Amino acid sequence: MLVPMDLVALTRQLVDIESITGNEGPVGDFLGSQLTQLGFTAEKLVVESVRHNIFAASPQQPLPNVVFSTHMDTVPPFIPSSEDATRIYGRGACDAKGIIAAQVAAALRLREQGIHVGMLFLVGEERDSLGAKLANRQPRGSKFLINGEPTDNRLALASKGSLRVTITARGKMAHSAYPELGESAIDKLLHALQGLRQMKLPSDPEIGRCTMNIGVIDGGRAPNVVSDHARAQLLFRLVAPSQKLREDIVNTVGRLAEVDFTLDIPCVRLRSLDKFPTMVAAFTTDIPALSNWGEPLLLGPGSIHLAHTEGEYVEKKQLDDAVEQYCTIAERLEGESTGSSNSKR
Repeated sequence: MLVPMDLVALTRQLVDIESITGNEGPVGDFLGSQLTQLGFTAEKLVVESVRHNIFAASPQQPLPNVVFSTHMDTVPPFIPSSEDATRIYGRGACDAKGIIAAQVAAALRLREQGIHVGMLFLVGEERDSLGAKLANRQPRGSKFLINGEPTDNRLALASKGSLRVTITARGKMAHSAYPELGESAIDKLLHALQGLRQMKLPSDPEIGRCTMNIGVIDGGRAPNVVSDHARAQLLFRLVAPSQKLREDIVNTVGRLAEVDFTLDIPCVRLRSLDKFPTMVAAFTTDIPALSNWGEPLLLGPGSIHLAHTEGEYVEKKQLDDAVEQYCTIAERLEGESTGSSNSKR
């Protein structure tokens, strides 16, 4: 006898398992066990010895045309779950453990209708999409991938990319009473950052403008020492291919500092469906790393403005609505797949 599923309970159970990036093993084990009890085959796709992706599907069925996907990892700190009449709180409530629960519930409902979808739950999205990159080497022949991120249940027309940059300045130490004897790395870094702040960034009429965030600055030895090293870590949200922007960054920094590009995830444009509200996601997802899993769509319950915050939550109604929307989208896409298959016969 299969175990019935409670959408709110499963969300809270997932939230209550700490799964900060790098420590997704326990939540993957729990999720695999739950999916097995619900009558799916749940396969562990090893990423590292301590963590793994999960791929689940209906047993004794053809490989699915449609796959639901999202990530199991969260950002720190761990915040256990709580709830009130309308909301579920805790780390991952909307990003993305509530989404996992909604996708499982949708897969169960679709199975009752004779529509069999797959589910791909990934590690590492919050850091480097390592789980997605490895999963892309093991596709299952799906034609469509419905990725879940907090979009307030609106289909995303596009998702911005990410370009991470490290700027490292080097100088010469000296006693701060005699600055002329040294060479301040911090001064160089400040000049470089000021130039980057004044640089014109790309924009797109549909996706919006590229943005830059100076997220981390560190350097120096002590207030009375001219600094010999300084570093800044920046993140650009991409709306176009990065090559021209990379060239502009290098030219703007010039000889003031060294430039190192540590991550480059492209912007992606996505399809829409009639009668679905739309948005543009200013954040990055696993989608660019999952090209072998089919044509992507992006939708999920919850607000991205609440993700990564101290008070993260998801509305219970949005979870229920997401189940309906995932089912509707999967039904449409399954219809497209069947129609396409028939037309080739």
